[in-house]
Amino acid sequence: MIQLKLKIDNTRGFISENEIKLFQAEIDLQRKKVYEKTGAGNDFLGWVDLPARINEELLKSIESDAAKIKSNSDVVVVTGIGGSYLGARAVIEALSSNFYQAQHEKNENPLVVYAGQNISEDYMSELLDFLDDKNYSIIVISKSGTTTEPAIAFRLLRKHLEEKYGEDVAAGRIFAITDASRGALKTLANNKSYKSYVIPDDVGGRYSVLTPVGLLPIAVAGFDIRKLLKGACQMQEFLAREDSVFENPAALYAVVRNILYRKGKTTEVMACYTPNMMYFTEWWKQLYGESEGKDQKGIFPAGVNFTADLHSMGQYIQDGMRNLFETVVRVENPQRKLEIPHDEDNLDGLNFLAGKRLSYVNKMAETGTILAHVDGEVPNLEIILPSINEKILGELIYFFEMACAISGYILEVNPFDQPGVEAYKMNMFALLEKPGFEKETATIRKRMTE
Repeated sequence: MIQLKLKIDNTRGFISENEIKLFQAEIDLQRKKVYEKTGAGNDFLGWVDLPARINEELLKSIESDAAKIKSNSDVVVVTGIGGSYLGARAVIEALSSNFYQAQHEKNENPLVVYAGQNISEDYMSELLDFLDDKNYSIIVISKSGTTTEPAIAFRLLRKHLEEKYGEDVAAGRIFAITDASRGALKTLANNKSYKSYVIPDDVGGRYSVLTPVGLLPIAVAGFDIRKLLKGACQMQEFLAREDSVFENPAALYAVVRNILYRKGKTTEVMACYTPNMMYFTEWWKQLYGESEGKDQKGIFPAGVNFTADLHSMGQYIQDGMRNLFETVVRVENPQRKLEIPHDEDNLDGLNFLAGKRLSYVNKMAETGTILAHVDGEVPNLEIILPSINEKILGELIYFFEMACAISGYILEVNPFDQPGVEAYKMNMFALLEKPGFEKETATIRKRMTE
């Protein structure tokens, strides 16, 4: 039985139950497109039944390589961009101590750091300096091996690693996750004898966290990938079985957000009150932004971290343009227990909270904020998680993936391509005078001088 719950009570003043019911035929149609793989982008629907069909041989291989990396590395550099790193980072950050990076030398698992998600010269230089006196390995993730940001980072890291250990030893510390048979990274992995894993052809980057793309880094960080997959598998089975829009949380989430969108609520703000869920918000933003933002339409995904952002973005959410709705990820039970102490002087006036747990105060802030925002004409959905662990995160990942696919089809866009991403690349290549872009270089240079 799944543990995730979706609560839509705080949208009732904005949409009616009857409006949701009217979407049942639409949901039946769009779910059929997903499960029968007949909709737009159907060649990228391999994630739909992925949790249930990952084989034991693959899992054992990932666990074995994770153990190998742990035995010889203090640090692991995950090199990728977008879905090639965000899913893994979301899970690792959610399951880790908020201060795990500062405490990594005391941990039995390697510190996971990231490269290839930017082209900052300072960031890359500082990373290489950091790695100078560390034993480290690299997990490089790219289907083609030619995506600019991770390709540059990997070129620099590979040089550093080979100079540190020698080419042969370095090869045993590089793990490539790439295409099964083609591409620059696959060719390099074959030539250098890197251990490699396959990104399935029918799974796009932002849906890839439950493939080796996410599973290997998560296992290296010391977390149970079998429990993660079990949660995803249970959510997969549940969503496939439940046809009613009111009983199927992914379908209900897709419907409610699309009804709100049609009523002018064009920005969805994800709010978390648990700091280590911040990168889950980042993963969600990519999943929905890249899947739905097409053909001059789509809900804009934004994120806030409460209660910190209540003292900044909270003002806008309460009183700004009324084109917003919120999705609150609520974690009911923290991992730790901490009570507010009594203070004799009580100069801060907080003795009325003495003996109460911080989680209780946080929950009251959460509830009070939801009520205030609803009163301010900001509908609120709540995704309720009993706690944070691998199984529940597996449920959450699959829930968001399925809801995104359904929602994209309701919007009548292809949720599995990203044509708009190519525009900046074409301009960048032209400005960099990449061979083969001579015409584009001339055109853009002329444009810049006019």
